[in-house]
Amino acid sequence: MDHDVKEKIRQLAEPVVAFEGMELIHVECIKMHTRWIIRLFLDKEGGVTLEDCSNISNQLGDIFDIREVVNGSYTLEVSSPGFDRPISRDEDFVKYRNSRVDIKTGVKIEGSKNFHGVLVDYIEEDGRKLVLVEVAGKVCRIPRQDVVKANLADAG
Repeated sequence: MDHDVKEKIRQLAEPVVAFEGMELIHVECIKMHTRWIIRLFLDKEGGVTLEDCSNISNQLGDIFDIREVVNGSYTLEVSSPGFDRPISRDEDFVKYRNSRVDIKTGVKIEGSKNFHGVLVDYIEEDGRKLVLVEVAGKVCRIPRQDVVKANLADAG
C-alpha cells in the first residue's frame, strides 16, 4: 500500500478518533495473499479499552467502505499500542525523549540498520529532521526519512 493510501487512512481516522477522546498514534498497512490488514493504534489518558477499539473499528469500517480506501478486501484491526508502542509522529519523537527505543532504518547509517538505545533528542538541522539515539555511549544521528520503524523498548 503506498504512502498516499496510508495518509488517506490517517486523514479519515484522526477526526473520528479525536472526537471519541483518543489519539491515533500509528497506522500500519500489510499486504497478505488475498487481503490487506489495516492496523490502527490508539491511545488516551488512562488507556484504551476493548469497547473503545470496537467503537472506532465499527465507525471507521463504514467510512473506509464508503470511501473505498482499499481496492479489494481488508481486515481492520484497532488496538492500544502496548509496551512497545510505535513511534511514528514528530510529536512522539519529542514526547519520548530519554526513553529506550528500537529503531530500524531503510539504509545503513554508521554501518547499521538497527539501533537499540536511548532517544536523546529530535531536532531539525539544515532543513532535515534528525533522530538522535545514544547507543553504547555514542550518539547516532539518524535522518528521520530513513526511519522505517521505531518503537519504545523494554527498560532492560
